[in-house]
Amino acid sequence: MESGPAIFAGTVFALFGAGLLAWTAVRVRHGEPVAHGVSPVASAMIASSAAVIALVAGAWCFTRL
Repeated sequence: MESGPAIFAGTVFALFGAGLLAWTAVRVRHGEPVAHGVSPVASAMIASSAAVIALVAGAWCFTRL
């Protein structure tokens, strides 16, 4: 993979994952729903899983430099 696209993709994935994880943590800490109409535990777990997957994808992109 060329370094320019790898850096861009890794940065996008890392920022999205970190932002989603931080947003989910704040919502759960304040007792607010993460997604409306869904079980609070399930929505927090799905959002956290998506955030971790995005962070892993970002880290994988950075290893391809």
